[in-house]
Amino acid sequence: SKLAALFEHPLYNIPIPEVTKKDKLFVVNPMEKFSLRSSGSDEWVSSSKAETLLPTGKTAYDTYPAWLKFHVGINRYELYPRQDPLMPTLLQDLATQRIVSSVQKSGGTQLKLIMTFPNYGQALFKPMKQTRDQETPIDFFYFSDFERHNAEIAAFHLDRILDFRRIPPVSGRLVNITKEIRDITTDKKLAKTFFISPAGNVCFYGECSYYCSTEHALCGKPDRLEGSMAALLPDKTLAKRRSWRSPWRRSYHKSKKAEWELNPNYCAQVRETPPYDRGHRLLDLIDMTVLDFLMGNMDRHHYETFEKFGNDTFLLHLDNGRGFGTHSRDELSILAPLWQCCSIKKSTYLRLQLLATQPYRLSDLLREALAADPLAPVLAEPHLRALDRRLGKVLAAVGRCLAR
Repeated sequence: SKLAALFEHPLYNIPIPEVTKKDKLFVVNPMEKFSLRSSGSDEWVSSSKAETLLPTGKTAYDTYPAWLKFHVGINRYELYPRQDPLMPTLLQDLATQRIVSSVQKSGGTQLKLIMTFPNYGQALFKPMKQTRDQETPIDFFYFSDFERHNAEIAAFHLDRILDFRRIPPVSGRLVNITKEIRDITTDKKLAKTFFISPAGNVCFYGECSYYCSTEHALCGKPDRLEGSMAALLPDKTLAKRRSWRSPWRRSYHKSKKAEWELNPNYCAQVRETPPYDRGHRLLDLIDMTVLDFLMGNMDRHHYETFEKFGNDTFLLHLDNGRGFGTHSRDELSILAPLWQCCSIKKSTYLRLQLLATQPYRLSDLLREALAADPLAPVLAEPHLRALDRRLGKVLAAVGRCLAR
C-alpha cells in the first residue's frame, strides 16, 4: 500500500509539540463516566449518578462512542492524530449507524441535513447534486456552483494525505430518503417538500436560498440517495469557534474585483495586519491555499479556529463542497497568497515534493484512500490526474519564489 508507506515516511512522523492541559480542547477525567443528555443535542455531561461499575481494567474513556473520543482528542495542534486508531471506527459509524433523526441545517445557501445516531453522535449530510463526470459549466460563477457530496469526501482524504488533518472525518453513504429522512423528520418545513416524481421516485427539496425548488429537487432511485456524512465538531456552546474572513476572499460580485486582485503588493499589507503579523497564521493560510488550488475550490471566504487556543492554532478547513468541480482547467488565482507572499512552510514544501515522486504520487494515494469509501469510485479519473498536474504548478510557483 502506497498510503501505508507514505504514513511511515519520516516527513509524516515529525512529532508535534507536547500537548499540555491548556492545549486540549476538553480536559476530561478518564475515570469519570459520561452520560449523554437526551435533549437531542450532542452535549455530554459528567454524571456521578452514571453507572460507575466498569469491566475490570477498563477506564470510562473506553466506553465513550467514537465521536466523543474524537471530540476529546482535539488539541491546539491537530484535529486528530496521524496514526489515529479511531479513524476506521469513526468512518464506519458515519456510514452505517442507524439514523434516528434528520432535520435541515439552518444557514448556508444549499440544502444540508443534520442526522443523529442512537449514540447521540451527529453528522452533516450533503446530498448528491451532480454525477461524477459532470464538470461545472465554464460560464458559472464560483458562487452559484453546486456543492458536491463527493468533493466533501475527497477533501477529507486529500487534507489527510497532505498531513494537515484540519477537516473533520467524512464518509460517503447511501441513504434511504423514505425511511431515513421523510418518515423520521420532525422538521415541518422539510416534511412539506417531499413528493413523488413522474418517474415514481421519492424527491424533496427543503428550504434554502439556492437550488431549493421543485426544479432542483433531490430524487432517489427510487428512494436511495448518495450523500456525504461529515462528523460534526463539538457543539459551539461547549467549544466556541471564531470565524475569520479570509484576506484573499473573492468579491462575490459579477463584475467587481477584490483588492488582492488589483494590488500586486497586497501581501505586504496583510503581513502588517493581525493575526497575520506574527506566528504561523499566514503560513497556515497558505497551506489552506495549496489544498484549495489542488481541488479547484474558489469558495474559501472564511475559515474558523477554536477560540480556546487564541491565534496560536491550526485553521479548520470546513465546507469543501465546491471543490473538484472542474478537471480540465486550473484556477491559478486560488494560489494568489502563495505567489504574492512567496512564503510556505518548509515541512509543507518537502511533503509536496515527496507527493510529486513516483512512489508517492498524489493521484495514486488519493485513489487508494477513496477506494475504501462506501461510494467508491468517489472521483472520476480526470480529477485524480488533474491533482498531479496542479501539484506541479504549486511546486513551480515555489521554485519561482526561491529563484527571486
